[in-house]
Amino acid sequence: MKRFGIKKILGSALLLLIAFSCTSDLDYDQLENIKLEPVYVGNLAYFDVLANEFVTSGVEQNVKYDAPIFDLFNDAFFRKNFKKAELFFEVDNSITRAYTVDMVFLDGNKQAVHTASFFVPAYTGVVNKVTKTEVFENSQLDLLKRTINIAFTLTMLPGPALSESSPGNIKLRAGVTAYLVIE
Repeated sequence: MKRFGIKKILGSALLLLIAFSCTSDLDYDQLENIKLEPVYVGNLAYFDVLANEFVTSGVEQNVKYDAPIFDLFNDAFFRKNFKKAELFFEVDNSITRAYTVDMVFLDGNKQAVHTASFFVPAYTGVVNKVTKTEVFENSQLDLLKRTINIAFTLTMLPGPALSESSPGNIKLRAGVTAYLVIE
C-alpha cells in the first residue's frame, strides 16, 4: 500500500514539473517570414531503340523522332514558385554506329523556344554512356516554362551497315530536378 502511495505522489510531482517547465511565449509573426525551398525530382522521357529498328525492309532509316508531352507548367502555383531546373540526359549506346541526339523544346504553337544537342559515339565493345545536363535559370527558365513538348530526334551517323539482325540498342533516360522557393 505504501508503495502505491509513493508512486502516486512521485508521478503527480513529475507530471506537474513537466507541465510547468515547458512554457514560453510563441511568436506567431515568424510564420510571415517562412521560406520553403522544396526540390522535386521526376522522370522526363525514356526510350529504348533496338538496332534493327533503324532498318525497314532492308533499308537503313537514319532518323527516329519522338515528342512526348511535357505539360509540367500548367499549374499556376508551380509557375509562380519555380526558380531553377536541371534537365539530365543519359544515353547508353551498344550499336556500332554513332548518333546525334537533338532536342527541340516546343511551345503551345509548336515553335522552338530552346534547342540542345549532343554526340553519342559508336559502341566499341566497352560501356558507352554519355550524359548531358541543361540548367535553366532566370530568362532561360522563362523559356522552359513555355515548353509543352520536347522533340527528340535521334540521327544515325555513317558507319558499318546495319541489318534487321544487327545487335545492340540505344537508350535515352531523361530526368528533371525542379527547385522551388515558396515565401
